Amino acid sequence: MSDKVLNSNKETAQKSLGRLIEIMDELREKCPWDKKQTIESLRHLTIEETYELADAILDKDMQNIRKELGDVLLHLVFYAKIASETGDFTFADVIDGLCEKLIFRHPHVFGDVSVKDDSDVKTNWENLKIKEGNKSILAGVPKSLPAMVKALRIQDKVRSAGFDWDKREQVWDKVNEETGELKQEIDRMDTAGMEAEFGDLFFSLVNAARLYGVDPESALERTNRKFITRFNYLEEKTIQAGRPLTSMSLDEMNVIWDEAKAEERRNG
Repeated sequence: MSDKVLNSNKETAQKSLGRLIEIMDELREKCPWDKKQTIESLRHLTIEETYELADAILDKDMQNIRKELGDVLLHLVFYAKIASETGDFTFADVIDGLCEKLIFRHPHVFGDVSVKDDSDVKTNWENLKIKEGNKSILAGVPKSLPAMVKALRIQDKVRSAGFDWDKREQVWDKVNEETGELKQEIDRMDTAGMEAEFGDLFFSLVNAARLYGVDPESALERTNRKFITRFNYLEEKTIQAGRPLTSMSLDEMNVIWDEAKAEERRNG
């Protein structure tokens, strides 16, 4: 892409962002709903918008990704507008702070540090965060993250400190170990023990997924969607047959379930 095109894109983006900020100013001044919002009242809406963006990404729907990115951007501008009214910070402060952080944490781009690959970049990133004042490598993991996402972030962060398997195949010994310990608790029917061992097994499976380059959250969500599609197929077939699902045996259901799987394969 030529410098002329890049500069044109930058100018367009700057104008668009300026227009968005002006619209936000108008809404905050004149719209009853927008005037009423606080940082706290927007929180759950922001979480919802983020999940909608995540859905669009899983669907690989670029037009919807564009739309959802706009919704998330609106929230960022909204938070900064509210903070500017209380004198805490402005949108410019947010952007400037981000720019300074990016420059500081990328000395291999903006400085004289050399890196071999993205693994070196991640390690440098975590070390620089500690220099910035984080007391622990795990200090930056948000408490409110969903458990599976949090497990992945924890494992990814401690990896940067060298706390990881020498060979990824070694993780399967841990998975087998945790499976055995879970079976022992199941034999005892110890509820607390089963919960603890299920947690350990889940954690080790997330670790295995990470080591093999699989995002466990996305993998599980795709399985959720696949199950829903197959179950909907099962329900539709029983309705067409004039039978309630509850009247069918499991073997009968499995026949239709296999049909649903075959239909998926035909549709690619």
